[in-house]
Amino acid sequence: MGRFEHIFFDLDGTLTDPAEGITNSIAYVLDYYKIDYPSKKALERHIGPPLHKTFITEYGFDENSAELAIQKYREYFSDKGIFENRLFDGIPEMLSGLKAKSKKIYLATSKPQYYAKKILEHFDIAKYFDFVSGCELDGTRSQKTEVIEHICENVGLKDLSSSVMVGDRKYDIEGAHHFGMPCIAVLFGYGSMEEFKEAKADYIVESVEELYNLLIS
Repeated sequence: MGRFEHIFFDLDGTLTDPAEGITNSIAYVLDYYKIDYPSKKALERHIGPPLHKTFITEYGFDENSAELAIQKYREYFSDKGIFENRLFDGIPEMLSGLKAKSKKIYLATSKPQYYAKKILEHFDIAKYFDFVSGCELDGTRSQKTEVIEHICENVGLKDLSSSVMVGDRKYDIEGAHHFGMPCIAVLFGYGSMEEFKEAKADYIVESVEELYNLLIS
């Protein structure tokens, strides 16, 4: 057995590059509410954190209006944005290699589980996952800790000593550390070295190849 037998993956910025779809969807909302933003590129900073929180903290929405903003976001995302997305190079090969080594693979995303499953199926990588967890469409289970807990409960995982989280934002690191689990932060997503060091990532990798080699070590 290797160090890591149970691997929890984030989705956006870790397995896929969703920038086009997410920024187009957020821009659709901001345009609707006539809220200015410098560029779609500038909206990439919103990839990762729960959207409900983003609309409140970044744009001054209250709880009710944030819910309405998310409904507006999904108008675009469910129709077009969901597939304005691409896999990072080497991801299918990495997942296939991990599965060949009998690793247990889970998806732990703050994205709605309904959309996450569609994305995995679209890219033909759903077959590698033992369990997929995300938030519900009503916003329930949007925190990373809740998502990880949901996975553990459903697969009967109580001992996390051979588990690891892989993600690209501080929320992944914080969620893993809540359960005493290490986190591998990936620099090919949307987090920065500064963010990872501040959040005390256990490992930091620059490429999918480096990530794979660490996971099978």
